[in-house]
Amino acid sequence: MTSREMEHSELLRAKIASQIALQGGGWIPFSRFMEMALYEPGMGYYSAGAHKLGAGGDFTTAPELSPLFGAAICSTLLPVLEGLKEKGLPTQTLEFGAGTGKLATSILTRLHDLGFTLDRYDIIEISPDLAQRQQERIRATVQQLKLNTQCNWLTQLPENFKGVILANEVIDAIPCDAIVYQNGFWYWYGVAIDGNKFIWKAGSPVEQKLLPESLLVGSFSEGYVIELHTPANSWIQQVAKHLDIGLFLTFDYGFPENEYYHPQRLEGTLMAHHRHHAIQDPFYFPGLCDLTTHVEWSQIARSALAEKVDDVFLTNQAAYLLDAGIGDIALELGNPSDPETFLPISNSLQKLLSEAEMGELFKAFAFSKNLQVLLPGYTLEELPGLRGRNRL
Repeated sequence: MTSREMEHSELLRAKIASQIALQGGGWIPFSRFMEMALYEPGMGYYSAGAHKLGAGGDFTTAPELSPLFGAAICSTLLPVLEGLKEKGLPTQTLEFGAGTGKLATSILTRLHDLGFTLDRYDIIEISPDLAQRQQERIRATVQQLKLNTQCNWLTQLPENFKGVILANEVIDAIPCDAIVYQNGFWYWYGVAIDGNKFIWKAGSPVEQKLLPESLLVGSFSEGYVIELHTPANSWIQQVAKHLDIGLFLTFDYGFPENEYYHPQRLEGTLMAHHRHHAIQDPFYFPGLCDLTTHVEWSQIARSALAEKVDDVFLTNQAAYLLDAGIGDIALELGNPSDPETFLPISNSLQKLLSEAEMGELFKAFAFSKNLQVLLPGYTLEELPGLRGRNRL
């Protein structure tokens, strides 16, 4: 870690500390700490310039591993886009947090290979350096393939959006709150200062109406810590509200509530990431580390259903990609009898599909709204206690 990086982190630490000092209780909710650590203008992890993705960054996402990921997604997107075209509507896709742009270019390339050209591919990106990388990569692909696709970088989701909305590893980075179980009650768990260090500190009791039922009826040990995802649930509700006709599809790591609020999950799911290392201390060099939590999918689904979506769908990433035909696409791109060319493809497949890698922990979650087309028949898990078909 360079002296410049450490200086940058110290400036943000001082700003967070001043925010804590302004509060009467001497602490701030963890959601505020996470918001500043990730998104403070010019200082947070995503709002300051830094190399975040890929081999030299802090983490690698599925689209970064292989274009196979984006190509497989197209088997879900294409029926929706063709349905819009048949209605005389523009064919458009909007992606939240597009990383380096590799998912976008994989999708544009695969659709081109299938004889379909999007009218628009829009992106909402809060990281200035990533937005620049996206623009360079996507515009090069558009020129190379001679596509008539307009690409725009937006600041907010349009109302009455008709098309496909994508979000790969976005929900895990939406600021969350932490709570702690003490003396038979749940308390907000926030951030205070001890000398020059950030520490955890319990605050006021959490109102019962804000707690998932699993936390009211379960048996939890003293000091049990878990996250509440009110901002993420509000975000998904807004996405569902703004989607008029089409499909929302996201990939992220997480569990349904019966697994998420498991009594043995004593310290929650919060994690920092730096240079491909997972760090349990969320206060480690703020501004230089990504902070994430696992997604609690059951409440995410309920939030979407509250906005009258047609249905919600959930499965693990491996099952989704296999049903989407990723194996056949891999054979299109490489010959198994040629180890030199097929070995990288095989290695990527292993990482995307293996239970020990991304295949099981990562989930594919989707909801549709006002669609008149039949989508490919992916087999999907039921979310206990929720209305929904188990086919997409």
